[in-house]
Amino acid sequence: RSDGIILSSFLLLAVLLALVSWQATASDPSPLQDFCVADMNSPVRVNGFVCKNPMEVNADDFFKAAALDKPRVTNKVGSNVTLINVMQIAGLNTLGISIARIDYAPLGQNPPHTHPRATEILTVLEGTLYVGFVTSNQPAPNRNKFLSKVLNKGDVFVFPVGLIHFQFNPNPHKPAVAIAALSSQNPGAITIANAVFGSDPQISDDVLAKAFQVEKNTIDWLQPAIARGFALCGADGWLPGRWRVCRSRAGGGD
Repeated sequence: RSDGIILSSFLLLAVLLALVSWQATASDPSPLQDFCVADMNSPVRVNGFVCKNPMEVNADDFFKAAALDKPRVTNKVGSNVTLINVMQIAGLNTLGISIARIDYAPLGQNPPHTHPRATEILTVLEGTLYVGFVTSNQPAPNRNKFLSKVLNKGDVFVFPVGLIHFQFNPNPHKPAVAIAALSSQNPGAITIANAVFGSDPQISDDVLAKAFQVEKNTIDWLQPAIARGFALCGADGWLPGRWRVCRSRAGGGD
């Protein structure tokens, strides 16, 4: 019986160690010193950036006059993401965090996208946002479950790492502003429509037609439209399934 207890304790310890090690590798590597300011000029390539000589580090390596209190001009989908990551502040290297200001025009959206390397926690500073994310391909009944919420000023919402999510400003008259913190020095972003229909080179229309269960001519229309910078926009009022196409280049002129 004592052998059974020892074996059970050993198995429990092994499981706990596995969980701890998984958590340790599920985000950016932890720093092994006070800081590791990125040396952007080093020819050495590592996962992240090589450390700058600590004797050459100064306060400006941890600073950026980002003017995050100032409103931004939004693009044709009605949003503007101002990301401050390791590419803007070299001192963020190995620290596993970045920040973004997101501006939303009336009826503007930050379209469905993922961050492959970061969990995001979003705080609404002004206005109202309709936000949501979709779970992964789990066994039923949780397969691709859609979780959504309407957020008001001061509300906070979390988007788990890697999951498809979005934000939409349902107000047709007032803009909205949010601040997001992300658990990576370089969270990355994959906008779903751009990645699927605007890749370079393009994904075969046979593949996409089969995947979306539509005619090939639909795919053949979407691919060049996305590639030219056309943007999918929400219909007037947030009604699931209703969409219109903005025949304008994202962020540019008509």
